[in-house]
Amino acid sequence: MIRVTRDIALDERAIEERFIRASGPGGQNVNKVATAVQLRFAVDEAGLADTVRARLEKLAGRRLTQDGVLVITAARFRSQERNRADALERLVALVRRAAEPVAARKPTRPSKAAAERRRREKALHGRLKQLRAGLRRGESE
Repeated sequence: MIRVTRDIALDERAIEERFIRASGPGGQNVNKVATAVQLRFAVDEAGLADTVRARLEKLAGRRLTQDGVLVITAARFRSQERNRADALERLVALVRRAAEPVAARKPTRPSKAAAERRRREKALHGRLKQLRAGLRRGESE
C-alpha cells in the first residue's frame, strides 16, 4: 500500500508500469534502452471514496482513458529508476489534490461605491457613443 494521506492509501495492485523508449537527450543509448515509464493506475480498482474518485477523474482530464485508467508518462530523467519515482510522485500528488475538500464558494456583492462607479461609467460611455453617432450622420454641435 502506498500512503497518500492519513486516510488514503493506494493499492499497489491497481498500478501497472510499462517501460518505453524516451525521446530527447541520451545519445545512442536512447535508441536501445527503455528508460521512460508509463504508469497506469486503475481508478476503479483503487478503492477510493466516491468523492475522491470523482475529483481525481475530473483532475486527470485527458490522462484518463475511457476504461477508467489514469496514464502518467514520465521521461524527464535518463534513468529508469528516477522516472519510476517521478511517475509515482506525480500520481500521489494528483490523488492528494483530489482528496482536498473543495472550498464552498461564498457569494459576494459589489460595494455601493463600486456599483455607483459602474453606473456613472456606463452613463458616460453611453453619452460618448451618442456623440459619435451624431458625428457620423453629419451633424455638428
